[in-house]
Amino acid sequence: MHRRQFLSTALAAATLTPGLTALAAEDGFTPLFDGKTLTGWKNPYDHGKAEVVEGEIRLTAENKFFLVTDKSYSDFIFEGEVLLPEGQANSGFMFRAHVEKKRVFGYQAEVDGSGRKWSGGLYDEGRRGWFISPKNDAKPAKPEATEEEKKKAEEEKKMCQESIAAFRKRAGEAFKRNDWNKYRITCQGKKIKIEVNGVVTTEVEDDMDASGPVGIQHHGEKGQVYRFRNLRIKELK
Repeated sequence: MHRRQFLSTALAAATLTPGLTALAAEDGFTPLFDGKTLTGWKNPYDHGKAEVVEGEIRLTAENKFFLVTDKSYSDFIFEGEVLLPEGQANSGFMFRAHVEKKRVFGYQAEVDGSGRKWSGGLYDEGRRGWFISPKNDAKPAKPEATEEEKKKAEEEKKMCQESIAAFRKRAGEAFKRNDWNKYRITCQGKKIKIEVNGVVTTEVEDDMDASGPVGIQHHGEKGQVYRFRNLRIKELK
């Protein structure tokens, strides 16, 4: 076959097979969810229900729980979509997580359904809380505190207020309430970046954890259904 004819045939095949372009765009990514089963996932709790419905993972529960991957990941790019239920709702994507019986803790990309609008923040579940993006861990001075301790508490409070304001400026209106939202989490060494619908909401450095499973959360509101889809990961070398 002549080169010109070969190129024409290849172009025609690509035109007739749109999926080829999509496959090329997803090069290096591995699906974490096959759209049919929960193979590769586990629930370390005695409560909570996870099921596959119409190509989505749907979580229901009366108490908070996490569904986590069997496999751990170190350096990677993770992508996933989440749809919060209407009303009171909060969720998150765990990464480099710690998993024990009835307990999951560690890094979490926040999915915030409240008017606070902290979606895309970095929360340290079960450990340091809001320690960096935004920072909201200031503690008020005790009544018996010295003047120096009171001054330090005020300085920490101001620092947190400034951190929250800076976060809200970064995040803006990236998160769409009552719609699907795409998260992208990049971890490489101690660098962590979180994006919500293409907007960088968090970009920090922290070396607390280097590896662990990925997870999705139900916050525990009875009757609420949390929906997840298009979960995939690309491991970085």
